[in-house]
Amino acid sequence: MSVPSILIVDDEPDMLQLLKRSLEPDLNCKVEIASSAKSALHLISREHPDLVLADIKMPEMDGLELLDLVKRSWPEMTVVMMTGHGSIETAVEAMKNGAYDFITKPFDHDALLLRLEKALERSTLLKENIRLKQAEESPHRFQGLVGKSAAMRRVFDTLRMVANTDLTVLITGESGTGKDLTARAVHKLSTRKEGPFVAVNCPTVPEHILESELFGYKKGAFTHATQNKIGLFQEADGGSIFLDEIGDVSPTIQTKLLRVLQEKEIKPLGDTRSITVDVRIISSTNQDLREKIRKGEFREDFFYRLNVLPVELPPLRERREDIPLIAGHLMEKHCAKLNKPLKVLSPELLESFQERTWEGNVRELENVIVQGILFSTTETIRPRDVGFAQKPESKPCPGEVTFEDLSYKSAKEAVLHRFNAAYIGGLLEQTGGNVTRAAKQCGLERQSLQQIMRRYDINADDYRS
Repeated sequence: MSVPSILIVDDEPDMLQLLKRSLEPDLNCKVEIASSAKSALHLISREHPDLVLADIKMPEMDGLELLDLVKRSWPEMTVVMMTGHGSIETAVEAMKNGAYDFITKPFDHDALLLRLEKALERSTLLKENIRLKQAEESPHRFQGLVGKSAAMRRVFDTLRMVANTDLTVLITGESGTGKDLTARAVHKLSTRKEGPFVAVNCPTVPEHILESELFGYKKGAFTHATQNKIGLFQEADGGSIFLDEIGDVSPTIQTKLLRVLQEKEIKPLGDTRSITVDVRIISSTNQDLREKIRKGEFREDFFYRLNVLPVELPPLRERREDIPLIAGHLMEKHCAKLNKPLKVLSPELLESFQERTWEGNVRELENVIVQGILFSTTETIRPRDVGFAQKPESKPCPGEVTFEDLSYKSAKEAVLHRFNAAYIGGLLEQTGGNVTRAAKQCGLERQSLQQIMRRYDINADDYRS
């Protein structure tokens, strides 16, 4: 990762050299210096530093004039002013005109470092926000979803349409296709975007608890109900509630949710009165609800209340042309998250990606990308780095690192990483990210499984649709 850059502007040569010598090692940054505001403007236009540290009192053009010109041309530039004790009022004026902070001379070195660290944090956040905004504005990226295929373009168009209404939305699709991202997109694009977004993973909450979580309860409604509790529908008032995997809820809960859809009211457990709520319901399922209706496992009237605006997400195997785009997006995301240099996929691995059926869809692809980032020993991720079998005719490239090139300890750790990522990832895929159920399935204590997950950087949230 590149180090931050600071431009120091002061007409005192000794001060410039002192700050350059001390700040570069203490802040791990690159420092450029300018002895006048005019030369500073030239350097800013050429280098575009992360931070400008400028003295207010300078001949010809002072720091306030420099600040004004900088803010006109680069409004997002972070500027910190230096001033003497007798010029505090001037420094305050500078902050009103766009300076991020000021520090008085002579200054304490530790205090200066602290102020500059905070200023650099601001610059980093601004850059990241700009990067994310540009990414969202890409024609192939939409609210976190990625794709250029006709199927995904239809999804994007549908989302734009449904978001402008306040009707219920039912998102269908296989596990790992991005139902959670889609629900959040509907909320963010709607008139309710300033309101709360409350997500409920229905299968992970037992039925007897789910009702009280959704609707709340009154003190004394049941044993251990020692005080009133606000339900999730009330928490989502004025916003949206996302009922993830709605196909798993019991007929009893279906009936109570149907009342909410019809009457816009909830009744907390133990309460005699109903409470009106202003909530948009967004739900999702990876099941065939019409088949469940046929079997008598899902209420037909409830289904039609949910399915006012349907959004169907295609599986990855039906939009293979999107795989390189998605892989690139995930590579950028996780290399940054794992603090690794940006890597590339080898042609052989990309070909393998195109040939796979991807039963776990984008989530499975994401897991493979993360493994590749962690296990590859070069800047190129190859099939063996993610546990894919090499084709018989393929031969190792010159200079490639194989298990035989590693120490026993390193090779063993790489194998354990792959095994745990695949095995535990498979369990969490089956249980929808429920760690308790995954632990029971594999015969481990929940705490033991969590320790393994922490060690190998496996996050249960990544498996919750």
